[in-house]
Amino acid sequence: MDIDVIRYNSTANFTDGLLFINGGFMVHTLEDEEREIKVKHETRIPNGKYRVTLRTEGGFHQRYLNQYGSDFHKGMLWVRDVPNFEYILIHKGNTEKHTSGCLLVGMGNNADNKDFISHSADAYELIYPIISKAILRGEDVWIHYKDINLI
Repeated sequence: MDIDVIRYNSTANFTDGLLFINGGFMVHTLEDEEREIKVKHETRIPNGKYRVTLRTEGGFHQRYLNQYGSDFHKGMLWVRDVPNFEYILIHKGNTEKHTSGCLLVGMGNNADNKDFISHSADAYELIYPIISKAILRGEDVWIHYKDINLI
């Protein structure tokens, strides 16, 4: 399975993008800004191709397991082997404070507050089963981060 994050807008505080699964548009994304010098957990994920697996350790996993139950939640979507990062997760959240080295998903961006992504839980619940089921089937899942000017 291939996931593409196409980033189209970056400011001093955040980066907007679109997430596609196997070429089909699914949800909007929100990340931290790009920085010339990488700051662990506080910098946009570098352009590149990374593997996605499930992470069953940590506080995020436990909170999502408690919220969604084990029938839905099998582990956090974990973007692996990104330079200068340890635990990049794909998850829900609404503001830049949630973006700390992660990829947030949502159904759209707020017109009045650009560093806010709307209906994040709905977006997460849409993409999570598709991605997690592929991983659990043993399928390789890759995520490609690209800036629109590189396409």
